[in-house]
Amino acid sequence: MYSRFAEVNFLVVFLYRSSLFVSVLGSVVGSTMVQKYQSPVRVYKHPFELVMAAYERRFPTCHLIPMFVDSDVISEETSEDRSFHRIERRCKLDVDAPRLLKRIAGVDYVYFIQKNSLNHRERTLHIESHNETFSNRVIIHELCCYSVHPENEEWTCFEQSASLDIKSFFGFESTVEKIAMKQYASSIKKGKEIIEYYLRELEEEGITCIPRWCPCPPSPTKPLVPVVIPALPITPTITIEAPPENMNEIQVCKEGSSPPGSLNDALVASPDDKLDADYIKRYLGDLTPLQESCLIRLRRWLQETHKGKIPKDEHILRFLRARDFNIDKAREILCQSLTWRKQHQVDYLLDTWSSPQVLHDYYTGGWHHHDNDGRPLYILRLGHMDTKGLVRALGEESLLRHVLSINEEGLRRCEENTKVFGRPISCWTCLVDLEGLNMRHLWRPGVKALLRIIEVVEANYPETLGRLLILRAPRVFPVLWTLVSPFIDENTRKKFLIYAGNDYQGPGGLVDYIDKEIIPDFLGGECMCEVPEGGLVPKSLYRTAEELENDEIRLWTETIYQSASIFKGAPHELLIEIIDAASVITWDFDVCKGDVIFNIYHSKRAPQPPRKDPLATHSITSPAGNNVQLIDKSWMLGQDYSMVESPLTCKEGESVQGSHVTRWPGFYILQWKFHSMPACATTNLPRVDDVLATLQVSSHKCKVMYYTEVLGSEDFRGSMTSLESSHSGFSQLSAATTASSQSQSSSMISR
Repeated sequence: MYSRFAEVNFLVVFLYRSSLFVSVLGSVVGSTMVQKYQSPVRVYKHPFELVMAAYERRFPTCHLIPMFVDSDVISEETSEDRSFHRIERRCKLDVDAPRLLKRIAGVDYVYFIQKNSLNHRERTLHIESHNETFSNRVIIHELCCYSVHPENEEWTCFEQSASLDIKSFFGFESTVEKIAMKQYASSIKKGKEIIEYYLRELEEEGITCIPRWCPCPPSPTKPLVPVVIPALPITPTITIEAPPENMNEIQVCKEGSSPPGSLNDALVASPDDKLDADYIKRYLGDLTPLQESCLIRLRRWLQETHKGKIPKDEHILRFLRARDFNIDKAREILCQSLTWRKQHQVDYLLDTWSSPQVLHDYYTGGWHHHDNDGRPLYILRLGHMDTKGLVRALGEESLLRHVLSINEEGLRRCEENTKVFGRPISCWTCLVDLEGLNMRHLWRPGVKALLRIIEVVEANYPETLGRLLILRAPRVFPVLWTLVSPFIDENTRKKFLIYAGNDYQGPGGLVDYIDKEIIPDFLGGECMCEVPEGGLVPKSLYRTAEELENDEIRLWTETIYQSASIFKGAPHELLIEIIDAASVITWDFDVCKGDVIFNIYHSKRAPQPPRKDPLATHSITSPAGNNVQLIDKSWMLGQDYSMVESPLTCKEGESVQGSHVTRWPGFYILQWKFHSMPACATTNLPRVDDVLATLQVSSHKCKVMYYTEVLGSEDFRGSMTSLESSHSGFSQLSAATTASSQSQSSSMISR
């Protein structure tokens, strides 16, 4: 009885947007490819039964969707207790495409098969659709589901996913692309609008409450038998099941008699990795259906590979925007950034980094209220800053850490302002005052430090700068701009507004972006600004090159993680000696490059001192200790040493956590071994990637970043997937990023 068309409309658009997917991925026209779409969870703040009643009104046709010509019931059946109803329809659509294209394709209409399974007992409707037209050229499969909201049974959720396998489409890809782009974006949004239209129609008729299904004996006067109708839609014949008896008891509920739950309008994503559409709009902004799909798919991939240690949705979205929502490119730079953050513990920077007094006194930058759009405002008086003095007194690394702490603070302020202003705020505004800028600011080591800071910030904080206001630019500014601009992303450069002299005080100036009441006093405003005035750093605070170098080494080696390189024939092995048989070995590692196999071995005797000579065969220089081999080639597995865990294959980009409860004292060896990709199983021809890999020495190198810790059994709690200790710093990190679950008695590896 109940069926749905907006999803079918989406399928038609999916069919006609084949060239869009081809062009986006740069594939050759006519080649086989599979694309996927995943919608966020869309919420109707109405009971499931009422949504189903509105849904039923869209058939056999819907005037709100002009392209929906008709639909015919092919088969239909209902269970004896009326709790389950299945119906199959053949839907006829008139796609808005050029007549010439239709004639060449040989079709006037496009047909889809839709199967609906309504379960009154569980209050779910599952919809499965596939295309009948062009099925030999394009394979479309879509799944949709209506269900009860997990936290409010008076609300209804809707989810939608689809896959598209394109084989060929007559060579009219560019024409079809234009049709697809026009129809696709509107079809996804229109689905919810149509349901809401019929919900309002029901309300106008006085129907605001429909009783739920309850188990009752079937009526003897209405035997329930399957109905099968031939699928020949020359003359449409519609057969719809008579309403169940309890449907005749439709009641009109008084307003306020069934209040919804007390959930906020902006729903937080549920633990099973689902994003709510209202949450996206409230906290992330207006995204197109394709952009929503990219966010959900990348988020799901991170959830699967990083096992709970994923960044916030706002951060993922920034990387997608930085790469124009190309998932592969965004995933690459995001994984690199996550590895960087983890290695240098950037997530804890605001809690652990204490700025030296020199920065408090002479670094001329600070946060100052917000701009007219609610973005946090950062003011930098660059012309008053003694860059040479700061570099000589602190070194590049301290300056870099200070800038990173500013960016981390900016992310925190964006979250706060999002809550305060009730709209998504994901970036900040920076006001740079260049009064006093001169040739001394072009000191080469200072410019070098600035360029490095820009490079790090661009790589790890994309799309965080909403607007850059450069005021009082002097004549020397074009020289500095020529040096710096090549290192700044093009999209970022478009956000720059440059004012020379006092131009910022006129129309189109500062008052267009910042409230007059908070313009700093040094720019002609009345607001006191706490940004330090700077000045020359006393030479007595300068430090020698040796002192700065030692500090820089200390700053960037303050990490609990170690890096290791793995080569073909040269695995990296780590020795752990266990005295207490009831100890727990825990590990946490990221696969930064290539694929590896992770093994754990036990030996009663200590291996020989580590060997590092195999690296020389690769003609690759690397720091001492980043590739260590312990297992002697003369050792025999099963005699000299034994395997205590099953081998685990880890893909590039994955984050792996796990633990092993030791049964015997002795020596345990953790091994990361190069994993060669198997040949393609579906064809005898080698893959292009495999051929290219054999030509590159770097393809025989993998890299991991790892941390291990041995805990006593009394210090270990949690499960193998949530390493948690009452004393361990590593376990505190894990506890902060992974949800706890109940303990397990056997050891395992978790990803």
